[in-house]
Amino acid sequence: MPAPILPLIDAVTHWPERGALIGLDLGTKTIGVAVSDPDRRLATGVETIQRKAFKADAARLLAISGERNVVGFVLGLPINMDGSEGPRAQSTRAFARNFSNLTGLAIALWDERLSTAAVERELIGMDVSRARRAEVIDEHAAIFILQGALDRLTKLRGDA
Repeated sequence: MPAPILPLIDAVTHWPERGALIGLDLGTKTIGVAVSDPDRRLATGVETIQRKAFKADAARLLAISGERNVVGFVLGLPINMDGSEGPRAQSTRAFARNFSNLTGLAIALWDERLSTAAVERELIGMDVSRARRAEVIDEHAAIFILQGALDRLTKLRGDA
């Protein structure tokens, strides 16, 4: 049975109270990967996967999830500023559907509007070179996406 694909606040009911989550920023050429600590307080970058074929990409993500004992996935859903979903959001949903057939771990979709733009501004502010920004932008976007989701979960729990 495929893993459920749900909005974050619904997906959390499918995860145990503790356990790391993986955050993904799905680009057309790369996948930025971040992971949380088991208490879901802090997101940390893991790597940027150069996309090849779906099976190879999925195999790497499943390997990372196994190495890090994760209990769920958070995928950044690129929603347009007007709230509509364009081709990138449809592509993310298709990836989630295909990936859900390979894992039993619930997949959360998290609104990632402006995540890459925010990270780009932050890296420019830190005087990171253009070449270095290109290398790390997707991993940092994954951190931004996952940290946003973690902060929302903390707020929902009332820990904030």
